[in-house]
Amino acid sequence: MTGLSDSFNRPIDYLRLSITDRCNLRCVYCMPAEGIELSDREDVLSFDEIIRLVAAAASMGITKVRITGGEPLVRTGVVDLVGMLATIEGIDDLCLTTNGLLLGQYARELKAAGLRRVNVSLDSLRPERFEAITRWGKLDRVLEGINLAHEVGLVPVKINVVVLRGINDDEIVDFGRKTLEDDWNVRFIELMPFGEQQVGQDRLVTVSEIRERLSPLGPLEACSPVAGGGPARYYRFPGARGTVGFISPVTEHFCFSCNRLRLTATGMLRPCLLQEQEVNLREPLRAGASREELAEMFKNAALCKPEGHKLDQGLVPRKRSMTEVGG
Repeated sequence: MTGLSDSFNRPIDYLRLSITDRCNLRCVYCMPAEGIELSDREDVLSFDEIIRLVAAAASMGITKVRITGGEPLVRTGVVDLVGMLATIEGIDDLCLTTNGLLLGQYARELKAAGLRRVNVSLDSLRPERFEAITRWGKLDRVLEGINLAHEVGLVPVKINVVVLRGINDDEIVDFGRKTLEDDWNVRFIELMPFGEQQVGQDRLVTVSEIRERLSPLGPLEACSPVAGGGPARYYRFPGARGTVGFISPVTEHFCFSCNRLRLTATGMLRPCLLQEQEVNLREPLRAGASREELAEMFKNAALCKPEGHKLDQGLVPRKRSMTEVGG
């Protein structure tokens, strides 16, 4: 196995793997109520094709895979796919990001198949507001899924909260308090400009403001990162069981330490979430490319990774929605 790095000497060992662009929610900051134009089913990678690509990536030094969507748990056979991915030599960290609606149904099977951890997107602790943000989600189902994930050992469970001014920012302290009372690892995320989202950047609440709004709960003390190798910076309130994380792609970007590539459900390899450049892997894959040839494409894609995004220059990705790229 060889190491994979980009032209700025950043090691690349993490692949975010979208397995569908379909979702069973319509969160207001992600897509319109009517949804998006979905990919043709014949364009979506089969499980065998996914395994071939991930095996090629692993041969180049990818060790971490996070399964995303859309909502990955809506894809038929997802537990079987997890089992297949878990057997790939070199992949030692396999996790999944979900909106949690189906987590209670699949948590036990996912753990048995080889999944290590889950991240759950959860933007409100209030049932009516949660339903409004997601347009029809049921909070009790998500909380049941989180509890079961803890029970079966898909830990640490990370709770991802996109903070939106005037929508859920009055719950910042409520989420922070969950790290005191329960074993929750809450990560506050700045709203990213992306595609044709339904809320504007006037809703952005910066990480510095979020930290200030958490101050009534006590001082935050820096702590070791929670497992997973992501971009969050982690803290803990004195005596807390859980942690508070901050992800600040807009105001305090972390491009200098980015270690990931993204593969869409249709086989497009994206070196940077916030730039449009993609490498089409589906076409050569279906034309019979060897594992060595596919591995070389991962290497070349890594070398195309830009030094950083261009949000400060007003360059916002618009060709795809977040649910198509996988976050």
